[in-house]
Amino acid sequence: MDELVYDDTLLADILNGVKTIAMVGASRSWVRPSHFVMKYMQSQGYRVIPVNPREAGGELLGETIYGDLKSIPEPFQMVDIFRNSEAAGTITDEAVAVKDKGINVVWMQLGVRNDDAAARAEAAGLTVIMDHCPKIEYGRLFGELSWSGVNSRIISAKRPRLRQRATKRAGGGHG
Repeated sequence: MDELVYDDTLLADILNGVKTIAMVGASRSWVRPSHFVMKYMQSQGYRVIPVNPREAGGELLGETIYGDLKSIPEPFQMVDIFRNSEAAGTITDEAVAVKDKGINVVWMQLGVRNDDAAARAEAAGLTVIMDHCPKIEYGRLFGELSWSGVNSRIISAKRPRLRQRATKRAGGGHG
């Protein structure tokens, strides 16, 4: 399969526009990537609602865990899928079915790709990102990866315009 490349402006627009994320496959185990990503995204000012049928009714990082997307009582703009590519199809279909909750983005994590599900979601008017991590893209686009010496592939003598929103979201002081 071809590598999926998304325009930085598209990714930044998504990350700037989203306020609440439903994370399917969120784990209470602090060593799991979903736990780390949830905690990081919360630290950047996002509300992250965990979805995990085995943990429904419990709590994770201050949020109630729901068994599925339709059980979430409030609006959310993005579904972040931490499940395998096959499961992403069913989850994407569920996102399409409840898109009236405000969903406009389905984001499949690193290693997760389901082209058929993506086509169905896009036909329903949703934006789909596959095989990428919102935490990594946030850090790359808004300048945080460079703090660790990581090449973000964004080279400029000026502070990127994309970073302005991130500074406000994170409460300032990152400039």
